[in-house]
Amino acid sequence: MLNETTPIDQRHGAARDPSHPPPGAAADWTVPQNWEELTGEEHDVWDLLFARQQKALAGRAVRAFEQGLDVLRIDHPGIPEFGELNERLNARTGWTVVAVPGLVPEDVFFEHLSKRRFPAGNFIRKRSQLDYLEEPDVFHDVFGHVPLLAQPEVADFMQRLGELGLAGMNMGALKRIARLYWYTVEFGLARESGRTRIYGAGIVSSFGESRFALESPEPHRLAFDLRRVLCTDYKTDSFQKSYFVMPSLEDVLRVIERQDVLALCRELEGFPDIDPGTVGAADRLAA
Repeated sequence: MLNETTPIDQRHGAARDPSHPPPGAAADWTVPQNWEELTGEEHDVWDLLFARQQKALAGRAVRAFEQGLDVLRIDHPGIPEFGELNERLNARTGWTVVAVPGLVPEDVFFEHLSKRRFPAGNFIRKRSQLDYLEEPDVFHDVFGHVPLLAQPEVADFMQRLGELGLAGMNMGALKRIARLYWYTVEFGLARESGRTRIYGAGIVSSFGESRFALESPEPHRLAFDLRRVLCTDYKTDSFQKSYFVMPSLEDVLRVIERQDVLALCRELEGFPDIDPGTVGAADRLAA
């Protein structure tokens, strides 16, 4: 089964004409959510996906994810209305969700993150696409990403990633910042109460990978190491071959506070990429 998300360099850099927003979009590529125009079928698809993922995630996701669903009332029936959602989210961490029509360019995406705005698709997959969608829709973006934006450490980390993304583009290091995003925001694992749990949006929104990431003997689960992450390629057409495990969810911000990410990117210029299916002698397996 294919992943239910696409990578940052495809999600936000493959717009048809990245130099101009599409008709009806503002200069920053935002559009109205048009929540009132959503159909009953579209709300039903959200509810079906939500119920399925809550069952799949029982005991597998970090507690902060479940808390975020609750305090932001994402667990209410139907696709959330962004105005109401933003009232609760902004009051907690200063973030807002902005609607976009689909793929947006990297600079636009990182600019939004740097301003504590999360771009979310204003559409949802069809019932026939429950297990795979090439573009991230409102379910992936809101169910997968937004609950943890109510967590201060994650909210600050996401803003910093936006700043790093913009700086990385200017110095030709986008692929390394994309890897940091991929192995944390999209496919991150963390230890909690003596167990490895899910926090990455690409996993929590995926019915198949939410089990595979924790229970399959196939992938490598490695202790998080920033240098290793920046050098490690990733798979976009299959479940991940490697996951990186944080000591705790709160450690996501400390990773980039304690090290100069951009300086490390410069240091790694010319270093060969690491295949995600390999484990080196210096790698530490997560407990």
